[in-house]
Amino acid sequence: MAELTYPLAEGSRDAVATTSGRPVSEITLDAVLANDVGPADVRISPETLRLQADFAERGGNPQLATNLRRGAELCSFSDDELLEFYELLRPGRATAGQMDELASRLDAGGAPVCATLVREAREAYVRRGLTA
Repeated sequence: MAELTYPLAEGSRDAVATTSGRPVSEITLDAVLANDVGPADVRISPETLRLQADFAERGGNPQLATNLRRGAELCSFSDDELLEFYELLRPGRATAGQMDELASRLDAGGAPVCATLVREAREAYVRRGLTA
């Protein structure tokens, strides 16, 4: 396979797939108008987020790379779960114990980088009095 180039959607359209497994090159206006494109066909895949993270890291932006890797981990959770996680991470919404439970849930769901972030947030929230 040729080396992937950035942006992925331009130079590597056949090598990048969506969550459904469909190559990005098949997501066309004609396919949309034919009602042949569903939500999973336009949802970014964890693999694509990891590729984007690699580009960010090579480009000297490790913070963006880490954020993209966290995003890749979160792809395995439902929208409802993600909203629940978001709500729990808002200051004053969760107890320290609930944040510990969330971190364990993320670990169990294959999201160790996200779990680490929640544990770090828990420590900061406790220190600043921002837990429920």
